[in-house]
Amino acid sequence: MPQLQVAVLCLPYLFANRDFTYKKMVCELTIGKKKYAEFEDHIKGVHEKSAHLQDQLLEAIDKDTEAFNVVSAVFDLPKETEEEKVARREAMQKALKHATVSPFSMMELIVEALETTKEAVGKSNTNAASDLGVAALNLKAGLQGAWLNVLINISGIKDQDFVQEYHSKGLELLQTGSELADNIYQSILESLS
Repeated sequence: MPQLQVAVLCLPYLFANRDFTYKKMVCELTIGKKKYAEFEDHIKGVHEKSAHLQDQLLEAIDKDTEAFNVVSAVFDLPKETEEEKVARREAMQKALKHATVSPFSMMELIVEALETTKEAVGKSNTNAASDLGVAALNLKAGLQGAWLNVLINISGIKDQDFVQEYHSKGLELLQTGSELADNIYQSILESLS
């Protein structure tokens, strides 16, 4: 698959990754300022958690690309004999499960990143408050993109227990994360009005 198509598939996660740039900037504009001294240790913690989550998300993006490449490779497997067809179907099922777990893991990381973003709201430099709102929007886009990838992968999986588990857990993460993102955005919106 051409690099451009793989890059396009990763776009939602790259939007989520931008959250860390915004959050890092907000933290750095807060740390060391007298006005926010009472929150300095808290914001330093947010900064550290965000750096760790960013590293994990970047690793997850690489794993998702690898999982996609495995699914793509299955299409190149031979399918002339019945044995080859069975082997190809089994390989596809395994690849699709792996390709489901990858964006699901990103959803978990994104929800954690939203929780970290929420920790900075009202405790960081008010001149950079809008950046926390933008961070929440980027994370929500990444979350929704990951959910779509979970859905497309489970649509081809025959193991209904697996499908049901990842559908229900993914839907729960989507609802939790979307609510968090919307609450962060609303809080920022109200603070700026």
